Amino acid sequence: MAAPYRKSQGPHDPPVAGGPLYREVRHHIMEAIAAGTWKPGEAIPAEGGLAAHFGVSIGTLRKAIDELVANQVLVRYQGRGTFVTTHNPQRLMFHFFHIVGEDGSKKYPAVQTLEFRAGRVDAASARLLDIPPAERVYRIRNALSLDGAVVIIDDITLPQVLFPGLTQAVFAGRDNTIYHFYQSRFGINVLRTHERLRAVGVAADIAALLGVRAGGPLLRVQRVALTYRDRPVELRISHVNTAAHEYENTFGKAEGLVS
Repeated sequence: MAAPYRKSQGPHDPPVAGGPLYREVRHHIMEAIAAGTWKPGEAIPAEGGLAAHFGVSIGTLRKAIDELVANQVLVRYQGRGTFVTTHNPQRLMFHFFHIVGEDGSKKYPAVQTLEFRAGRVDAASARLLDIPPAERVYRIRNALSLDGAVVIIDDITLPQVLFPGLTQAVFAGRDNTIYHFYQSRFGINVLRTHERLRAVGVAADIAALLGVRAGGPLLRVQRVALTYRDRPVELRISHVNTAAHEYENTFGKAEGLVS
């Protein structure tokens, strides 16, 4: 049975009564972003003004912002200020795409949508997405190619209530990353993901798409994408041919700043 992600204490949790003041400030900033006070790609006010607004010291305000930056709600650009995170190909490659060549090289994949259909969610997916049983969802299958060869098959499940009016033509016609599409068209900002990995025997339909032997070993990656307040917005099951590729996830690596 698929296991749900475990919610961790983070910037999306409500402030604890009697807790550190910076957590309360952090919570109010995050709630303002979730409400659209500052939109993706927009700068938040200067630290001095925010500190005065909340009636706290610059140190307290800065600690709250530091945690929001560390958790990818905000991003700092040296000499320019602090901005609400926005999705683009660079962010996808840095934070969310973990498949590399055997030499460690990472390339942006070519993506082709193979299937798009609507239906009812299954019990395991409903639990992972935290939605009612039999809720209506979209199911999407993408093939991701690297250097001209299909390496990954992604099966994506999206709650229809979060993506009203989504069609295959609209989805396939996006002009940026999938997470940028969620953000720009539906106001859904993926902040982090929870992943579980295991080796599995490949099913015949996926084996045919990847050009591998049915029943042979593949890497299966189960990913739940989370937005504000740790709300699940996407379930993605990826099957990866690791004959010439590996999974790599570097923790604690700072994103390059723009001067």
